[in-house]
Amino acid sequence: MEIKRAVTNKRAVVLLFLFLAVFVVLVGRIAYIQLTKEVKGNDLVAMAEERYSRSEVLPSERGSISDRHGSVLAEDIPAYHVLAVLSENQGKGNYIEDIERTAEQLAPIIQLEVEELTRMLTDGKDEGRYQIELGPTSRYLSFETKETIQDLKLPGIQLEEATRRYYPNQTFASHVIGQKSINEDIGSIGLEGRLDEFLASTDGSIEYSRLGRLNSPAENITLPSDGASVQLTLDTRIQASMEQAMSQVELEFSPEKMTAIAADAKTGEILAMSNRPSFNPNQHGQIENYLNYAVADAVEPGSTLKMFTVAAAIEEGYFQDDHYFQSGEYEIDLHSNPVRDVNPEGWGEISYEEGVHRSSNVLMSKLVLEDLGIEPFYQYLEDFGFSKSTGIDLSQESAGKLEKGRRSDAARTAFGQTSTMTPIQLVQAATAIANGGKMMKPYIVQEIKDDEGKVLQEGSSEVVGEPISAETAAHVRDLLRGVVTEEYGTGRKYDIQGVDVLGKTGTAQIAEQGGYLNGHGQYLYSFLGMAPYEDPEIVVYVSVTKPNLTTEQSGNDPVSMIFNAVMQSSMVYLDLEPNEEELLEEAEESGFDMVNVVGERTTYATELLEDKKVIVVGEGDRIDYQEPAEGVRVLNDEPILLITDGESRALPDMRGWSRRDVLKMTNILDLELDYSGNGYVVQQSPVAGTPISEGEALQVHLESTVPEEVEEMEEEQDQTETEDDS
Repeated sequence: MEIKRAVTNKRAVVLLFLFLAVFVVLVGRIAYIQLTKEVKGNDLVAMAEERYSRSEVLPSERGSISDRHGSVLAEDIPAYHVLAVLSENQGKGNYIEDIERTAEQLAPIIQLEVEELTRMLTDGKDEGRYQIELGPTSRYLSFETKETIQDLKLPGIQLEEATRRYYPNQTFASHVIGQKSINEDIGSIGLEGRLDEFLASTDGSIEYSRLGRLNSPAENITLPSDGASVQLTLDTRIQASMEQAMSQVELEFSPEKMTAIAADAKTGEILAMSNRPSFNPNQHGQIENYLNYAVADAVEPGSTLKMFTVAAAIEEGYFQDDHYFQSGEYEIDLHSNPVRDVNPEGWGEISYEEGVHRSSNVLMSKLVLEDLGIEPFYQYLEDFGFSKSTGIDLSQESAGKLEKGRRSDAARTAFGQTSTMTPIQLVQAATAIANGGKMMKPYIVQEIKDDEGKVLQEGSSEVVGEPISAETAAHVRDLLRGVVTEEYGTGRKYDIQGVDVLGKTGTAQIAEQGGYLNGHGQYLYSFLGMAPYEDPEIVVYVSVTKPNLTTEQSGNDPVSMIFNAVMQSSMVYLDLEPNEEELLEEAEESGFDMVNVVGERTTYATELLEDKKVIVVGEGDRIDYQEPAEGVRVLNDEPILLITDGESRALPDMRGWSRRDVLKMTNILDLELDYSGNGYVVQQSPVAGTPISEGEALQVHLESTVPEEVEEMEEEQDQTETEDDS
């Protein structure tokens, strides 16, 4: 008995110790868990929060981009992603049952081939996927596309709300504004990329208890931070005019590329900037040209550079309007091809002034090699900002290059060959001529404000040099006005009625494969101009490369279509469009006094005014009404309307009329006018000769090119220069 009791006691002691050991381990484990709050590396606090709390994203908005007046150019708007649910566990009607039917209806909407979408859905189902995305084309869909997909009522197709970048004006200053990338591995372009640190936003979050209680706000609510808003110096109206004109030129002339810039001469603000080829930033993966030619394309500019050569010569006292030189051909040295004018035979001995108007290459080379000197000439070009970037707040800017190696380099740089410049450099340099010698730095970002309205960055006008005096600038402007107005000037196409334009044409040879291209249309055609003449407010540069021209057309045709439209739009914006008083002043200077022909025979009236622009409306024998009235001072090229006493009246041919002239006639005949475009009439409906009655409608379309303008075509250096001039 005693032995049995002793064995039992031993077992009890062992069990007690085992129990105590297990208890100690459990207590130790509990204490460890209590202290570390981890089990097998899992954070218990995090697991508890995940189980009993949920988090929601508080979305933020990327900053908007707007023009100088606040018109939105880029903003975030709601967008939608397509998700395809494949798991049968979701129950009937909540997953894709019929893959083929779904693919057939959905594929065209999200721009996929039916076979490709079928494969994606089939592969996802075979892999046991719960749901899949359907590729880049199924993301960032518009509200309209979302509605179209929802109307299909396809089981298993879900739409997840997000935001996307939207550009309301589509192809509109695209290389300036750029495009926000939808691929994290690819950077954004244009200002969207350059200013991303300001535009970028940060989402916030909020956490809720699953028991329905909001967790501590101080600890569990993170407010979103919206991106800063960017306001540009661009003016939507001027930019729209530029885009419309460039699209028209693209349609009619199919050039290789185009560039246009409009700037405020007094401040350096960029009012409009565009290129072709361009792109619609709302469409991803379709950009043909990523370069902003306006700042990145350093090319031989052609004769637009001559205004700066002349400015340097005037500043140094070597240019007198009434000095004479022998035009035609100029020998540089024994080792170089001679410089030739567009007319290789020349125009004989002509004045320096006429040489500028005719765009003589010979005069430019002579001024540099015989008068200015090579080194001083290059110093002036550097003072005008060439060979260094302007510092405009855009990416990709090139500095260009001044070729200085040989005597022939200086001779040809004088008229815009050999050395290279960018369009923005030419515009910056031109502000010195427009602005009394003060050269303004171009800028395009007007202001950046955070989401609370605090100004983070502000653009401002900056004088970056004074390469010439105010007197020299005024002299150059006089010469450039003659380029546009003189009968032998190369810029006659840019003589806009009522707008005193001055500027310089350019026809630059294009260097390719070690030589220069030849042939009609195989040039870079350009115009660098400003207005108004007395005190320029706007500088506009336009270039068109390798347009398809007929034998009757010149490079000034497509260039003037853009320049004239932009300049006219700019004049309206700046309230510089000529008013009636200004037109009367012009008439006083160069017009004539209108005579009275009311009551006279129609044949006599037309003979009396045979050298004027007379428009007879009606078939009557006598004049019943005239506009302008007797004694009114009339411009030489202003239409004179004579209404006869006949009962039937037919529409005249209004091609070439200004809008002002059309308005006169519609008021006289009491017609309802509907017009589109700017400039001069190129189309009318009803057509000329159609009988017209009071109250009827008249439609006209205007374009910027002055019709039937006679110009002297400027084609500099129409010879190949492939050999080494050493």
